[in-house]
Amino acid sequence: MQSGTVRIQEIEYPMHSVNTLVIGSGAAALKAAVSLHERGQHDVAIVTEKWGAGASNNSGSDKQTYYKLSLSGDVPDAPLEMARDLFQGGCMHGDIALCEAQHSAQVFYELTRLGVLFPHDRYGGYPGYRTDHDLRGRATSAGPRTSHFMFQALAQRVVETGIPILDRHPIIALFTDGDGPDKKIIGAAALNLNDLDRDTSGLVLLNAVNVIFGTGGPGGLYEMSVYPEDQCGSIGLALEIGAVAHNLTESQFGLASIQFRWNVSGSYQQVLPRYVSTAEDGKDERDFLADSFPDLETMALAIFRKGYQWPFDPRKVAGYGSSLIDLLVYRETALRGRRAFLDFMHNPVDGRGLSSWEMAKLPDEAKSYLQKSRALQATPINRLACLNQKAIDLYGDHGIDLSREYLEIAVCAQHNNGGLRANHWWESNVKHLFPVGEVNGTHGVYRPGGAALNAGQVGGLRAAMFITMKYRSDPPEVSRFVECIQVQIHDILERIRRWRTTPQTTRADHSQLLAEIRRRMSRHGAHIRNPEGIHGAIEEAWQTFHEVDGDQHIEDRNQLPLAFKLRELALTHAVYLEAIGAYMDRGGKSRGSYLITDPHGDQAPSGLDNTWRFSLNDEGAFVNHHILELDLDSENGVCKRWVPVRPIPGVDYWFENVWREFLNGEIYEETEE
Repeated sequence: MQSGTVRIQEIEYPMHSVNTLVIGSGAAALKAAVSLHERGQHDVAIVTEKWGAGASNNSGSDKQTYYKLSLSGDVPDAPLEMARDLFQGGCMHGDIALCEAQHSAQVFYELTRLGVLFPHDRYGGYPGYRTDHDLRGRATSAGPRTSHFMFQALAQRVVETGIPILDRHPIIALFTDGDGPDKKIIGAAALNLNDLDRDTSGLVLLNAVNVIFGTGGPGGLYEMSVYPEDQCGSIGLALEIGAVAHNLTESQFGLASIQFRWNVSGSYQQVLPRYVSTAEDGKDERDFLADSFPDLETMALAIFRKGYQWPFDPRKVAGYGSSLIDLLVYRETALRGRRAFLDFMHNPVDGRGLSSWEMAKLPDEAKSYLQKSRALQATPINRLACLNQKAIDLYGDHGIDLSREYLEIAVCAQHNNGGLRANHWWESNVKHLFPVGEVNGTHGVYRPGGAALNAGQVGGLRAAMFITMKYRSDPPEVSRFVECIQVQIHDILERIRRWRTTPQTTRADHSQLLAEIRRRMSRHGAHIRNPEGIHGAIEEAWQTFHEVDGDQHIEDRNQLPLAFKLRELALTHAVYLEAIGAYMDRGGKSRGSYLITDPHGDQAPSGLDNTWRFSLNDEGAFVNHHILELDLDSENGVCKRWVPVRPIPGVDYWFENVWREFLNGEIYEETEE
């Protein structure tokens, strides 16, 4: 990386030039940086808002899952089989599924080489278990903080290689050159949080041939979220330069603790905790699940299945399914204004308030699992201690003693299965831009639990492979770069000037505007969606964006990072709501991790009234076989189109042919997708 300054409007701004700029410091971004270095491209730099922030280093569950090809035992498996299972989740392009499957073993073993301690037996076999949307038992885990261990291992390797890191440098804009299919990314603008008080307002210019964009999912969009508080996401920056997004309708929601943000899946449910709610002041305690289940056995089975059927899924609501629990928690908290908790000190009770608990009467599915796990103790906390002591220790490390206190929960946003569109080398329609990790929307509707960790590692690897073979050139001369970004940098400087000089009004402040965005998304874009309100919400969202873009006021330069982040989130939530509205307009019904209410629907959740009725898509529904793509034009108009889902490609695996195409570099040539 070459560093210097450049003069713009009589002010000297810092500038760095590099072949590949990696934005973000999560596991996917770091995988890309390490892979580039290992393949001989050493002109790499990482820029991040906060080193170690974000979901990779700070999120997890009872035993956070990594989904991979089966690597033990006698159950046959193959990359094509894994690709089919990924593809069958719906609205996932087949070539992407195949890439994620083909590289699965490679990236998994690279993590073990770096020191991630996935469990194996004495003979070297890495066993698996079942997780949500997975019937093959391909999942593995290094414990509650698997992605944290991945981050640690990759971060250590980054330090060892000496890759430069620009910490405390949030990106506020991406720079491009060209138009239409010839548009390419050429760099970015960041704010140095240590230099905001200077005449430069902390602005730093970044000149790059390639940008790997690994800024994570849109964690800042929802009121109730299990994303780390310091991860807001930055997909709006890419949308603003014309990057195509797809499947933005497909987010995942599930139960999570809210004082310490953590998914309460897996063991936390399989040990059969008691669900209880209280008034806001902690009084008026109720066993609220029991009112909606016919008996204790049916309720216990739903709680147990919540463990591996963790994300909310409208297909698992009827017949007292596990996702009925999500609806009951939501009704208790969001609609009735109460607080919901998991109680690990006591067993569930039935609708008559009986406290007796007979393990012999457990549903066979739950009893068999607990027996095999040697976890048939008398209380949930004792069962959890036997099954997964680390799950207890995790909360203890954050001041929550599950053996003595209730764990407050809510239905929270957890993951975005959609995001930016990219080809099978993870390159966006904006050339030289490579979205990796959650910001790349590879997953479709129903992804197996843990598939995201594999996808992020595969994406980082494949982006690095392509860059080192096709995009190795030096960054442009400084004069050429400045000439290309003149209009774009002028817009940034003018925006800063306008925000500094706009008079203070009675309009809501930054925190109120942020709350407004999150409230709107939670009401119209979370796991319960109402067709009647969506178009009004879209109109309001765009009004909020134009207000934030044009009229927000900042007192001093220290408010600039929040002002730019607020603008990006305002744009993002408007586009996400546009996608949700377009899906409903095309006849889309409940699927994935959201329920679209319909008073004439053919299904009703057990124990709830008809206002909760809904329908699922028919198997041949248009929206099941087409993916909604969106991009913004130069005036922020939303362009929408439905494209057919690409099938898994037929591949010629004849060795001599593959060998020839590999040697000739033909595998990197563009193909019709």
